[in-house]
Amino acid sequence: MDVHDVGEYKTGDDWRLLTPGMVMTVEPGCYIRPADDLPEAFHNIGIRIEDDALVTLDGCEILTTAAPNTVADIEALMAEAKA
Repeated sequence: MDVHDVGEYKTGDDWRLLTPGMVMTVEPGCYIRPADDLPEAFHNIGIRIEDDALVTLDGCEILTTAAPNTVADIEALMAEAKA
């Protein structure tokens, strides 16, 4: 699934309200630039978690289920990759 918020955010000068049935991608990210006071192992690392969310009458439903998204799950996956 690759949503990335297709459509318009405004109708004329008015912001669109979220309505049930709309789907959007939520993409929090952290990108680390090289810095003298930062260990080189952390230079140029980028971490982004993408979730697709369906707007419902009661709030939202997260549709993304394939990727690990808890600290424990990500650490377990990284440990597997090292083995």
